[in-house]
Amino acid sequence: MKVAVIGAGIMGSGIGQIAAAAGHEVALQDVSEASLQAADAAISTSLARLVKAGRSTEAESAGSKSRIHLVTEIAQAVSEASVVIEVVPERLSVKHAVFAEIIARAPAEALLGTNTSQLSITSIGTVLGDRAANLVGMHFFNPPVMMQLIELVRGLLTSDETIQRAREFATGLGKQVVVCQKDSPGFLTSRISAIMRLECLRMLEEGLASPEDIDTAIKLAFNHPMGPLELGDFNGLDTYLDAVKGLAEAHGDRFTPTVNLRNMVAAGRLGRKTGHGFYRYDSDGKRISP
Repeated sequence: MKVAVIGAGIMGSGIGQIAAAAGHEVALQDVSEASLQAADAAISTSLARLVKAGRSTEAESAGSKSRIHLVTEIAQAVSEASVVIEVVPERLSVKHAVFAEIIARAPAEALLGTNTSQLSITSIGTVLGDRAANLVGMHFFNPPVMMQLIELVRGLLTSDETIQRAREFATGLGKQVVVCQKDSPGFLTSRISAIMRLECLRMLEEGLASPEDIDTAIKLAFNHPMGPLELGDFNGLDTYLDAVKGLAEAHGDRFTPTVNLRNMVAAGRLGRKTGHGFYRYDSDGKRISP
């Protein structure tokens, strides 16, 4: 099967990697050559780690890499795709522009997935016309190579056939699937995780504990692989701020962003990608101090 992944950031590159590992031919698209080269390097590093950990062989990793094709034009990526997964920034105007390009070139029967974590699937689909029936939320989790869940989200116009096709595709990637049956901002997982992260931010503001102790408490008490603060650094605090703003607009004051989160984003302390968030990081993204 031919799969197009639109957007080659952290999530896009990871989704492309797992699709290639499942045997699909993947067109990984981004308008930025620099982003494509960074994605290529990240995928190579990730594949090497899987080999070192005994989770993949050299031949399997080489095969995965050979099935990933880097392209800059959406038309080239989607023209023969059976599945198109959009992984661009969480702004409705951006997603509308991208999907307008996608449907101009993608086959009429292509499954259209959006990796939004909180935007309305129905709203994203307003530019699709009759093809809104082919659109489904496909919320992957970071890092996609490691995380076992894909959350499918039904828009108002999403067909039953589309949900079934998306489920089959996701399980073919080796993932577990849950389905959010109503198009509610934040869906299932983002609403739950946002409340936990915001409460951790409030505890930090109140001086109850250090970032490291808050994260350690969550990891050990609730068996989470990462604490909420280090996960925020990993994903980007600007991305998280945008997400909770959207949830606050939809669901009220319980999702209001904290002052410390707003201030960190305003100061450019966005987490691992800038070298400083709740923790500090070296040029390779490795944490160097609490």
